Amino acid sequence: MTVRKTSKNQKDTDKRRVFLVVVDDSDELHQALYFACKRAISVNGRVALLRCIGQAEFQHWIGVGELMVEEAREEAEKLLRTNSEWVHELTGEYPIVHLREGDPKTEVIDLINSDPEISILVLGANTHDETTGPLINFLTTRGVSQCRVPITIVPGHLSDDDIDNVS
Repeated sequence: MTVRKTSKNQKDTDKRRVFLVVVDDSDELHQALYFACKRAISVNGRVALLRCIGQAEFQHWIGVGELMVEEAREEAEKLLRTNSEWVHELTGEYPIVHLREGDPKTEVIDLINSDPEISILVLGANTHDETTGPLINFLTTRGVSQCRVPITIVPGHLSDDDIDNVS
């Protein structure tokens, strides 16, 4: 029988927590991403980003639909690049990046369930309106039974100092 000895540090790097943040156009993305970065630093984890773009719908002019999807992809890549740079500034490491076509409600569940490295989903909650946002509403009701990881919801009104005090 062969026994493989591993140090505590090696175990930690083998099973690093991955904090998934959905990158959208909301104001509260800042709080979710900042929180995920701070948590990743404190537990020697990593950050992963997910951006979803809409699928091309049937267009009378097929080229128009394809052009719209290509423009959305370019914008998504730009947004992911910007947020990846910020994650790198905060953590010293570039995030894992996912770009998917489809409804974020479906894509976030599919990604989490297909990637065993993802440990926690971090979302920023809208605190300026009566609703927290469609993704959070879905995930805290019907979607929670489909999600295999804990969901952390960061209030959008928290400052970086507030987050520093709890992470």
